[in-house]
Amino acid sequence: MEPAPTIDLSDPTTYVDGPPHDYFEYLRGHEPISRHRRSGDGADYWAVVRHADVVEVSRHPEVFSSEAQGVVLDDLTGERLAAMRQMLLGMDPPRHLDYRRQVSGEFKARVIAGLEPRIRAICQRIMDNAAEMGDVDFVHDVCAPLPSQVIGELMGLPRADWDHLHALAERNSGGQDPDLNPDEASQGSAAIEMAMYAVEFARERRAATSMPDDLTSVILHADFGGSPMSDADFGSFFLQLVTAGNDTTRTMLSSGLAALLEHPDQLDQLRHDRTMTAGAVEEILRWANPLHYFRRTATGAYTLAGTAISPGDRIVMFYTSANRDSAVFDDPHRFDISRDPNPHLSFGIGEHFCLGVHLARLEGRVFFDELLSRFDHIEQTGQALRQQSNLNNSLKRLPVRLG
Repeated sequence: MEPAPTIDLSDPTTYVDGPPHDYFEYLRGHEPISRHRRSGDGADYWAVVRHADVVEVSRHPEVFSSEAQGVVLDDLTGERLAAMRQMLLGMDPPRHLDYRRQVSGEFKARVIAGLEPRIRAICQRIMDNAAEMGDVDFVHDVCAPLPSQVIGELMGLPRADWDHLHALAERNSGGQDPDLNPDEASQGSAAIEMAMYAVEFARERRAATSMPDDLTSVILHADFGGSPMSDADFGSFFLQLVTAGNDTTRTMLSSGLAALLEHPDQLDQLRHDRTMTAGAVEEILRWANPLHYFRRTATGAYTLAGTAISPGDRIVMFYTSANRDSAVFDDPHRFDISRDPNPHLSFGIGEHFCLGVHLARLEGRVFFDELLSRFDHIEQTGQALRQQSNLNNSLKRLPVRLG
């Protein structure tokens, strides 16, 4: 067996030129559960790269905890860990299920389907603005406004605040990229400001004589462990909803167009048969999953694919690798909008399956439908730039001419 090439999967600069798919393929074939060292402090972790093994870890939250140390590679402590534990993605069962149950009704497929006219209207306004500009940065001018406006609608946030909250969400999710966050304090201050905004918004809502019928009212009226959610906990919950909804959807849309432009035959198919849009969104999610990984921490001994896992071990599930696993996907390095079945793991699986899955799929389907209906000509005019991050599989710039 040839030795594996030396690639630091925890180094944010590793992903600037694209994910190391060749390295992941090597690991899937030779070292599917492999020990690596984290940049900076050298702490070790297990990289889980095969589809089946990522599924197994995801389906056993009683052993592989989100709550113990959070879901990112860094070990969180103090206030950062406490804040993570107030977010759904940082909770373990049964608490996770208790919290999720209170809001899941607002994200059911039939409820989200009723939002299509409002989402389509938002997309049409975005396309109108893009048409006036002609030359755009597709990431920020076209993709970014959609998720922030949709979340604003869902939560009943004042329209005057949408742009400001979007800017805060961008800063909060771009922490490893010096272009998006010139100083480390910027990310922390954005999260604090967003949480403080949410706390004040919750206080105003509770003090109002009547509450509108929106997601904020559902959350504030819900029973969480025998009592309402506190304003401080609402701040953490709000932070996850706004940041995750903004970042992952923007990535899906911008990476989706980039993939279609790189594969003009697939773009032509989609133009001529718009019934393929839903399938195209699924393939975009497989091809360019918005998040490279999530982490778990082992709370007990476990044998994973023949490898002994010990209590306290860091387990990193690489979705970017699992979504190219040839044991699951035929010709996995081919972008194919007709791929069926397409059991990608971009929404996770098991206990932490993405709460907003139906909303994300609807946003993607409507966005690309409106984009291709509005513009006959879409041309990339410059180099696409990727975000420097070991977590976010995102573009930060995609210059495009629309006409």
